[in-house]
Amino acid sequence: MAILNSLIPFTGRLGNIISYQRNGKHCLRTVPDKVRQTDNTRRAAKWFGAASRKGALIRSAFVPELDIHPDQFLVNRLNSYIVKAGRNNHAGLVNFRFNGHTGLSKFFGQRPVFSKDGKLHIPPQSLPVCEEAVRMEIKVIASRIDFSTRTVTGTDTARINIDLNQPRQHFHQFEGADLWVNVPGKGTLVVVVQLKFFWEDFDIRDRKFEVADIIAVEENQPQKALLTKAKPGKELPIITTAPVRNTAPAQNEQAPIQRE
Repeated sequence: MAILNSLIPFTGRLGNIISYQRNGKHCLRTVPDKVRQTDNTRRAAKWFGAASRKGALIRSAFVPELDIHPDQFLVNRLNSYIVKAGRNNHAGLVNFRFNGHTGLSKFFGQRPVFSKDGKLHIPPQSLPVCEEAVRMEIKVIASRIDFSTRTVTGTDTARINIDLNQPRQHFHQFEGADLWVNVPGKGTLVVVVQLKFFWEDFDIRDRKFEVADIIAVEENQPQKALLTKAKPGKELPIITTAPVRNTAPAQNEQAPIQRE
């Protein structure tokens, strides 16, 4: 590995040289002449590629709605989080942080709860605040993602602002709140809670006070087919008939003679 100190750094492949960033530095490496892969490495590469595509889909759904700047390692952290969660384990996305420096657990001693009817309930509690802030904003972002077709089928947001214009304290007594979102349709519902602080009309750009975490993942529940009871067939009445007696046919069209 070599460090690139050029005035015009680049990323990507140039001939047999690959330039990439690592820990904020531009590095160089050469393309190997031959790559030997086993069955296990092929399966691992295939799964990592699928995780990367899923991570790109999640970022496309939420990054445009976020009002914070995710850290520069978001792509790698999200891909690793998906790989660790396992295949089709969307619930494993819960607690992922779009800002790797700060999480909701720093501010919410009692975690917000999201219910299936679209309500985010934040219990009353004391919230640590930035001493310079005059306003705190809580925003919920819900996006429905169809991972089978790789599409985002819908997004909805809701937010509340909490006035902090009071004697400067390290904690704010929050009375609790409910926020509602509605994202119907097909796919997995992923819910993110964002927290920001503001000084007058400007947000405080401090990564220690910017939060955006995934707090809930709701799988789309397929509708069950209704079972209807078959109507019983109409019973036909039983008709009894008298036994039929066979009589000998008349001969020469004359009535038979009865013997005494």
